[in-house]
Amino acid sequence: MKIISLLGSPRGLKGNTGRLLRIVLNGAESQGAETEIIPLKGDSVLPCRGCDVCHQKGVCVQKDDFEAIKNKIFKADGLVLASPNYIFGVSAQLKAFMDRCCGIIHCMGFEGKYGASVITSGGGDEVPIAEFMNHFLTITGIVPVGAVWATMGSISGDDFPQEIRTRAFDLGKKIVTDWKNQEKPESTALEMDAFYRRMKRLMIFRKDQWPYEYDYWVRHRNLSN
Repeated sequence: MKIISLLGSPRGLKGNTGRLLRIVLNGAESQGAETEIIPLKGDSVLPCRGCDVCHQKGVCVQKDDFEAIKNKIFKADGLVLASPNYIFGVSAQLKAFMDRCCGIIHCMGFEGKYGASVITSGGGDEVPIAEFMNHFLTITGIVPVGAVWATMGSISGDDFPQEIRTRAFDLGKKIVTDWKNQEKPESTALEMDAFYRRMKRLMIFRKDQWPYEYDYWVRHRNLSN
């Protein structure tokens, strides 16, 4: 199994989020996974321009790292998102990537992959961010297996408590085992099915404006002409 991780912390691997992500990936590697971390710098993935070209042609016109990262995810089996809590949301770096995935979302183009989310904060409120990140995975077609977080303001010293380290390591293991067994919770299957039907209606409504995505649905989703 190959897992791509997107690290949305400006502190990179030296920050708390990067350190917690590394433990998750250690767990995945213990089950035989190959992993790669892609730090999202401020200029590596630029904000979406809302130009609709990706819906029309299937690629983004901006000259940055987005298409290369997207293609790495296409070739992988899993995706882990990692972000600090910035004002009750993900970092701008990760949000820019998520916004640029509008075409992927319309086609649920990462279908068949498995993933998870990693969050750190100073004072808490990680749960709604984890839910948001895992919902993003779901609507791109990825099965989220869970999330792990750490509230740094409640931790004494520089290292994570063993309880958090264990949860992070086990989450990484679960990504691999659930992928191998093709586990999909009923709640996730229902959420994906509802979003699938929503996107199907949208493709029919926008078939003239979004020819690439409509054709994708015809070829890969059995949408009738």
